[in-house]
Amino acid sequence: MIAPVLSLSLMLLVGTASVPAVQEAPPPQPALQQAPAQAQPAQQEELVVDVEGGVQPGAQLSIAIPVMPAAAVAQTPAGSTDALGRQLAEVVGNDLRNSGLFDPLSPGQLRQPSFPEVTAPTFDYWGGTGAQALVQGFVRANGDGTLTVGCYLYDVSTRAELTRQGFVVSPSDWRRAGHKCADMVYTRLTGEGAYFDSRVVYVSETGPKNRRIKRLAIMDQDGANHRFLTNGQSIVLTPRFAPNQQSIVYMSYIGKTPAIYVYDIGSGRQRLVVQNAATTFAPRFSPDGRYILFSMARNGNTDLYRVSAQGGQPQQLTSSPGIDTGGSYSPDGQRIVFESDRSGGQQLYVMNADGSNQQRISFGGGRYATPVWSPRGDLIAFTRLGGGFRIGVMTPNGSGERLLTDDWQDEGPSWAPNGRVITFLRSGRGTSGKADLWMVDLTGVNERRIPTPLDGSDPAWGPLRP
Repeated sequence: MIAPVLSLSLMLLVGTASVPAVQEAPPPQPALQQAPAQAQPAQQEELVVDVEGGVQPGAQLSIAIPVMPAAAVAQTPAGSTDALGRQLAEVVGNDLRNSGLFDPLSPGQLRQPSFPEVTAPTFDYWGGTGAQALVQGFVRANGDGTLTVGCYLYDVSTRAELTRQGFVVSPSDWRRAGHKCADMVYTRLTGEGAYFDSRVVYVSETGPKNRRIKRLAIMDQDGANHRFLTNGQSIVLTPRFAPNQQSIVYMSYIGKTPAIYVYDIGSGRQRLVVQNAATTFAPRFSPDGRYILFSMARNGNTDLYRVSAQGGQPQQLTSSPGIDTGGSYSPDGQRIVFESDRSGGQQLYVMNADGSNQQRISFGGGRYATPVWSPRGDLIAFTRLGGGFRIGVMTPNGSGERLLTDDWQDEGPSWAPNGRVITFLRSGRGTSGKADLWMVDLTGVNERRIPTPLDGSDPAWGPLRP
């Protein structure tokens, strides 16, 4: 858990009434007496990044992120505070660079600011670097074993502070403070929601294509803090986070029969969801965490069902001949998008959460699969099959369809918490079975591979961490 730090100007007012872990602050400087977002000169335009049309390579916003000085050099379980200052600047820079919208200057090429300069930048110097924006921060070791990380964003041209934020973290969570700082910069300059302080669960794969070992794995969205959750003795598929991020629902071949299980991240325990001999697969939690939506094959037909997250008797939602699967709730939990071959080929349908009012929404060329509703509710991502596999999006009524990727085999989209970035599986050609995790934003311009120790598939992006 990360606790927000009081703004430094507010600390000067509350004094000893502050939380002890964030009571101390950098020495007051004139900039602290001004409002966090200073008034802009009339002739100056506000510093913003336009995300709608996509930023072509070479046109990203230049941003300086120097090493974050320590209030005093101290040793912590995560290393010395001066080393952490360098690492935090790298985390912030890498997050912003990976968004495709920013061009961070290398910290190694920048002068390291002194601790008092964090709140009183030397704008003449930063203007000379070519940077349009400046991120400065500090690291402080607290007496209770925690760390305080402060983060400030400045407009270099207008010499104005745009926003500030700080976090109290345990030393093991220092990277989260860097992600939070990057989220602060991203949201302030783009107007979009945060997504860097989040995790991805996926299926880690190794071995030949016809004998793959598949394990559940979890990591930060940038690939750091990676760990395996299962040992690979049973094949696992389609993991999905619970809204509270305390558990993961997935399909496994434990006992040789495909069935749905819930894995508790804290304890490592897993439990069977539906006590039924029938094949159950493609699970996903409802937005409120009360239900698990899934498919079950019975008597030659596959339909969508829902069951209490605690288990119990499933409720059947569809009954058309054919295969109904891949269900995903709208953010308000009122509707479900799913794929069905009832019309002769895989297409996308939307229905009410109780199964009523089923309507087809996909009518383009080819087949459609793996739909997932955006957390903003405005779009549905999908895989389109025909001349290859592509990731695309459309509105919930089927209009505005467009493809975001153009590789040989891209499939299985999953949304970032802000609804602007999608992760997916990209498979290579040939018999090697090589599979990687990738990201692409809604413009289709910014695309990158997510590093994983082994091959990866079935990615699912979790919500922002609390």
